[in-house]
Parts: sequence; C-alpha cells; structure tokens
Amino acid sequence: MKQLPLFLSLFSLAVAPNLSAQEAVQKELAVTVYNSNLGVIKDIRNINLNSGASEVAITDVAKLIDPTSVHIKFNGEVLEQNYQYDLVSLDKILQKYVDKNVQLINENNELVEGKLLSALGGQIVLETKEGGLTMLPSTAKYRFNVGSLPEGLITKPTLVWQLNSNKSGNQDVEVSYQTQGMNWHTEYVAVLNKDDTKLDLNAWVSIENNSGSTYKNAKLKLVAGDVNRVQDNRNLYKGREMVQSMAMSDVAAPQFEEKDFFEYHIYNLQRKTTLADNETKQISLFEAQNVDAKKKYLYRSTGYNTNGKVNVIMEFQNKEEQNLGVPMPKGKVRVYKSDGESIEFIGEDLVDHTPKNETIKLKIGDAFDVIAEESQVEHKKITDRVYEQTFEVKIKNRKNDKVVVEVERYLGLNWEILNSTIEYKKKNAQSVTFQVPISSDSETVLNYKVRYVN
Repeated sequence: MKQLPLFLSLFSLAVAPNLSAQEAVQKELAVTVYNSNLGVIKDIRNINLNSGASEVAITDVAKLIDPTSVHIKFNGEVLEQNYQYDLVSLDKILQKYVDKNVQLINENNELVEGKLLSALGGQIVLETKEGGLTMLPSTAKYRFNVGSLPEGLITKPTLVWQLNSNKSGNQDVEVSYQTQGMNWHTEYVAVLNKDDTKLDLNAWVSIENNSGSTYKNAKLKLVAGDVNRVQDNRNLYKGREMVQSMAMSDVAAPQFEEKDFFEYHIYNLQRKTTLADNETKQISLFEAQNVDAKKKYLYRSTGYNTNGKVNVIMEFQNKEEQNLGVPMPKGKVRVYKSDGESIEFIGEDLVDHTPKNETIKLKIGDAFDVIAEESQVEHKKITDRVYEQTFEVKIKNRKNDKVVVEVERYLGLNWEILNSTIEYKKKNAQSVTFQVPISSDSETVLNYKVRYVN
C-alpha cells in the first residue's frame, strides 16, 4: 500500500487533503540561552506517525535557525532534511509573476492591467492587451492584484523531513536546534550606605529574544561563560525588523538554581516562563545586603609632566560571609547612593565572569576634590648602559577628610628604586605601588629615584 505524505507543524498541524489530522501534543519545551548570540531549543512532541516513509513539515521554527544544527530523535531515521526560507514578499511575488497577467489599482480605483514584463526597484513595465507598453516609474500609489500565491513561496521558515518510522502510532519526537538572535546579560544595582562602608547588591538577568519565534511555557536555562564558537560567514535568514519590548518581572526573590556545568556555570529558572519574540525579559537573579565595601583612591602614574585624574574605586569580596559567595556572570554594575533625600546615580562599571571568593573592583568615577600633579625632575646618564631618573608626584586633597591615594607606577624592566620618600610595594616585575596619605585640605609630595640598566 502506498504511504501518503503527512505534513506536521511544531505549533500547528497541517495535513494534505483526505488525510485525517492527528494533533501534535507538546509535552515539553526547553530553551537554553548563552551570552554569545546563541540559543538552543529543545521541543518534545507526541506525534502520531505511520510506519514507513512519510514527509513531515516543521513550521514556526526560529527565523534565525542554523539548519545544520537540527537534530531529531524518534523511533526511526531521517532520510532527508530541507530548510525552506523563501518567504512571501511583494518583490518576490512580482518576480514570480513575470510573463503573467497582473492588475494594478490606483488611488482613484482605476484599473491598469497587462502582462508583467519587468518589476525592478519599484518600476513596472506591462504589456497591454493591444500590444503596447505601460511603464510605471513608481508603484507607490498602486496596489496589486494577482491570481494566487506563486508556487515555492512560503509564509514561515519551514523544515521539511523525509522520515522512515519503525512503527505506527503515537510516539515522542524530540527536535533540537541552534538559533541566533538570543542573548542574555546581567545587570547589577548596588546602593552604598552613608559612609561608603556597606552596600546592597541586586542582580537581574536580561534575556533578549530576537530569534523570530515565541517560546511558550518553556523551561529556561542560562549558561554563563566564554564558549568557543567557529565563525560562520554564511548568511542565514534575517529578513525582519528587530523591535524590542520590555517585560519586567516584579518578583525580587532569587529564582534561579546555579550549578557547575563543564567549565561554565548554568542557571536553571525554577519555574516555566514565556519568551516572546522581539522581547527583553528581566528576572531577578539574587540579592545581597550589608556587603562590606571599601572606597579607594587610585592614581596611575605615567612619569610625565601632567595633571592627572584620581580614580574612585569601590571594592567588595564575593564571599559567603559577605552574603555573596556565588558565581557572578559578567555584566554592568550601576552604583547609587542617597544624598539624604533620594537615591542618586554615582557611577557604573563592567565586571567580567567572577567566581566566588574573588574581589570585585568597580571604577565609579574620578575624584573631584583630589588631584595629582607629577613631573620628572631629574635625568642623569651614569654610563652608556645605566641612567637614573627622579620623579615627583604631588597629591592635593581639598576634601574635609583625610584620604589615602594609591599611586601605581609602571617601570618596565631592569629597574631599581634607589630611594623614595614613601615606602613602596612591588606589585609585579614591572610595577610598584605607593600608599600616599594626605590630610584634609592639604597636599603630600612623593619623590622617588629609579636606576635603569639597559
């Protein structure tokens, strides 16, 4: 007996005429989003298949799908797969109707009819019934009528499979694939206390879905880490505008369960959610309160005559005893503080993926009342291979409080500090730091001499 073709959709079932339709029941939908423009979709459907050969058409897949990544798992084998993405558009319909009759209707409902000879760049050439030519330099004020949708054009990207099922009846079919247009990142909000010694930290994840499909009631996983991917220059279908809306969750409690995953970290949302197409969804990741914080002043010295900026740095420890001790995905940290009346924004910085028990350092901005002036005050050649240089760094503090400024200086190779007015600490083979105290509304001068050997 000849096997009739079966046309099946992941989200809607369409069958050929005279075929009895069996509903494809979605049992499970899972979405894993990476922070590198990548999503992995897994959809499990219970489908009624006939034994032997059949044709299955999967529509409503992501428009930015990578068709080479598709995998199907069922009791049988896939003989062939075709990815069809020649989607309907005005230009494509007109190209299909070249050498066929079309009708154009203008704003006054006047009919222009004839055989379409050319349709390029909005310019139309028609052959009339009398054999003459009608040429329209613009079709902006016309609408078109054609007989039917041309063969070969589809309304949605479609995967068409030739299957060979080992049995008849209902069975679970698992479909998985990769898609572009999905991403996630972390946004942190830190609020400092009055004396800058404590902070409260909230973390949110923002999931962006621009893949061209909506994933309803799906299990959501987020993978944090730098996953290596091979660059592919092939052009996948991207024929649509990407307009984002914002869906803000109002739940502040932690909702993700974190665990190690290979050399990365994976976050499992402990409930199902819907990721609509063209949507950015925000979900709370964690909260931490009363985290010990330390404000530091940092000046990166260059050794040249200059008036420099002194950076303001906030540091805190990602440790369990500080109500943290969790892997922190990379993202932007916005820092706020109350001026006594309202919470005000004071700066922001980016953090990379940071494991637990590490120090977080945030550059908040540059100090207004603490400035640095430095110069090279002496250069002396000792021999052809040895020379000495003396430097001066003047730190001015116009605040009402005492501050300590860390001066960091890159010296290069083969150096030796002969003397210094302030004790230094070797940071590494090429750099040193000085802790320079400055009383309120005063200034401190740091002098040091360096010998270099070429």
